[in-house]
Amino acid sequence: MSTFNTNQFALEFDTESPKKIIERALEEFGNIAISFSGAEDVVLVEIASKVIKDKSQLQVFSLDTGRLHPETYQFIETVRKHYGIQIDIVSPEHRGLEAFVKQKGLFSFFEDGHQECCGVRKVAPLRRKLSTLDAWITGQRRDQSPGTRNSVPIAEMDKAFGTEESPLVKFNPLANWSSQQVWEYIRMFDVPYNPLHERGFTSIGCEPCTRPVLPNQHEREGRWWWEEATHKECGLHAGNLEK
Repeated sequence: MSTFNTNQFALEFDTESPKKIIERALEEFGNIAISFSGAEDVVLVEIASKVIKDKSQLQVFSLDTGRLHPETYQFIETVRKHYGIQIDIVSPEHRGLEAFVKQKGLFSFFEDGHQECCGVRKVAPLRRKLSTLDAWITGQRRDQSPGTRNSVPIAEMDKAFGTEESPLVKFNPLANWSSQQVWEYIRMFDVPYNPLHERGFTSIGCEPCTRPVLPNQHEREGRWWWEEATHKECGLHAGNLEK
């Protein structure tokens, strides 16, 4: 049972820099990993690579849904080589995926909503990965999705993927940052990023469910654009919906 007090940590570090938050998180937990997919996450990798002495101890994982853009796969490889790290590529369990596609087809989300497909391709693999960890670090920001992420804390007990028997701590070091701050950091330190961002993609997920956003649209409006605008979540951060 973890004795780490997330509420105390969140209060103490709410105004601290992401670097200090990540540094302390890595000190507190040996079995901790960074969830990597987009611009925010590579900022986390950049910061962690500066504060951790032995890069072989830096755990990074990425979910491969089987439906990502080619540019995203290339981006993952670019990050792996740029930082000289291993990235654990986590894929869906093939029996469950094959059964789902056989029953529902490849594009059922346009008719039934995205949750079922995301459950098979994202949530189940993430649950499997997180069951091996004591803590994880995400790139969530409070301004990413006003309907679901506006109260994301710096640290929290992950009630969606942790249990009383196996508690899981979740750190969100960029919770207070804006998109502008993320991109200022990327440019300042020449951090690699997905080339799709240069083509109008702000929040990048699976290829069929992501499109560029128009001027003045919110950054997550390009995700599942055929659905209700205030529920742009796939289930990876299901706890947000409880707040």
